[in-house]
Amino acid sequence: MTTLLRIATRQSALALWQAEHVAALLRAAHPQLAIELVPMTTRGDQITDRSLAALGGKGLFLKELEIAMAQRHADIAVHSFKDVPMELDAGFAIGAVLERADAADAFVSAKYARLDALPHGARVGTSSLRRQAQLRALRPDLLAVDLRGNVNTRLAKLDAGDYDAIVLACAGLDRLGLAARIRHRLDPPVWLSAAAQGAIAIEHREGDASIAELLRPLHDADTALCVTAERALTRYLQGSCQVPIAAFCLQTEIGLHLAGLVGDAASGRLIRAEDDGQSEAPEELGVRVAKTLLERGAGELLGHQ
Repeated sequence: MTTLLRIATRQSALALWQAEHVAALLRAAHPQLAIELVPMTTRGDQITDRSLAALGGKGLFLKELEIAMAQRHADIAVHSFKDVPMELDAGFAIGAVLERADAADAFVSAKYARLDALPHGARVGTSSLRRQAQLRALRPDLLAVDLRGNVNTRLAKLDAGDYDAIVLACAGLDRLGLAARIRHRLDPPVWLSAAAQGAIAIEHREGDASIAELLRPLHDADTALCVTAERALTRYLQGSCQVPIAAFCLQTEIGLHLAGLVGDAASGRLIRAEDDGQSEAPEELGVRVAKTLLERGAGELLGHQ
């Protein structure tokens, strides 16, 4: 008997690629499974004239997909894990985290090969406060300008001359076959990405054991360890896209290594911390690095009382 699984997804080219990727993995793991995509437009997609910080956060990309699952119009939802809030709404769970792609940010420009090649006062497009803070720290002379829209929309604005350069995620460009647009990778330890950047998460209704079982073969335990540490850091700092927080974790020979930072998009001030931890305790590592950031003054930048 064939089982039907419906995947809720945003309608952008990148979101559809991710949903199709998940569908292909599911078909390979479960040949009897029939899969149907349920493309949807979220509020975060509809409002592109204001920054995510001004709109209230990344959860804007999830709500409609969660409603579809709650109303049984879809069984799972596929997300870029960096867009998933630190705390899911009641009734939902993450059933699988896929093997992570390139977690780095990409410097993209039609004229300039690297960030340090940009002329004084150049316009760099990004709506991410995390990226703006790091840009200002490295090049305080640059003008960071808001940039919303999907990947192709952002590239079109760059090509039209609206910006001298833009910053995007390497993983998104790779997945859309646009890796040639990457002029330079912005790498750790100098530049840190968002928590869980490059990873894909699959959300489902909490307590749905049959769906959880279907997703089990897609789960990558190594990626899950690293993103758990990164998200634990962000959660402890009560972070959202309204606060410039970055976190990047790597597996090492002795366990995990986590680097984090809190920044100020206006001044370019960055507070950094890093530490090693056991693979069995990624949450503890995330909290420990977050506490070190607070000890070094991150609370002031975060607006903690």
